[in-house]
Amino acid sequence: MTTEERHRRIGELLRQREHMSVDELMAECGASGATIRRDLDALALRGVLRRVHGGARSLVSRGENPEYGQRALEDHDAKVRIAAGVAALLQDRGHVWLDSGTTATEVARQLRDRDLTVMPMSLQAVNAMTSASPRLRPELLLPGGSLTPGELSFRGPLAESNIRALRFDAAVLTPCAVNLRDGLLAHDLADAAVKRAGLESAARVIAACSEAKWDANAVALVAGLDAVDILVTDKDLGPAERAELARHSVEAVIV
Repeated sequence: MTTEERHRRIGELLRQREHMSVDELMAECGASGATIRRDLDALALRGVLRRVHGGARSLVSRGENPEYGQRALEDHDAKVRIAAGVAALLQDRGHVWLDSGTTATEVARQLRDRDLTVMPMSLQAVNAMTSASPRLRPELLLPGGSLTPGELSFRGPLAESNIRALRFDAAVLTPCAVNLRDGLLAHDLADAAVKRAGLESAARVIAACSEAKWDANAVALVAGLDAVDILVTDKDLGPAERAELARHSVEAVIV
């Protein structure tokens, strides 16, 4: 396994079990003890797990919402495809509002050499877009506000006010959950408020979500499907789902 593959495998295993020893992970990953210990140290710094003597302890075994580092390991290939699908819908020299989260960070990587003006809602996305050549990277507008620990996303009244002071050609939303009854949802009210500010300030709304987000648990309503213009997903939508999206005038892009 490559380092990235081992990290994803360790993340998957600690989604299923509360604790795993170094010896168990060596057997699962086909790697030496020294390699696994380095992996665990790196993943602990990213908030994926808690390092304990002789192994690692899960941070999500009790059903809590996983931290950014854990989510970044999950459904990675799907998120890359979704991000490429979103990037193809954005026209150069446009103004784009970009949500926070791991899918949004993948979108940011797709946009880092594009001629765009982007307001990213997390420092994760900022870092992804500023790793390219300074001559090529987009012009960035930072919203201000408070930073959430771990997520490094912008929140609060100042962020919302600065978003609403501008008008964007497109808003790229990455909801925490989506369903055909409620529409787009977030895990908390502060995130939902920022997402609403973004979509209400844009001429076109693109929602991007992996199959894992469909019918997932989330408590804060962002907006109904009527607010969405295009939905980019890797989910294989059935006829009934496509018909319901069409009823709300939502174009589905399957990647």
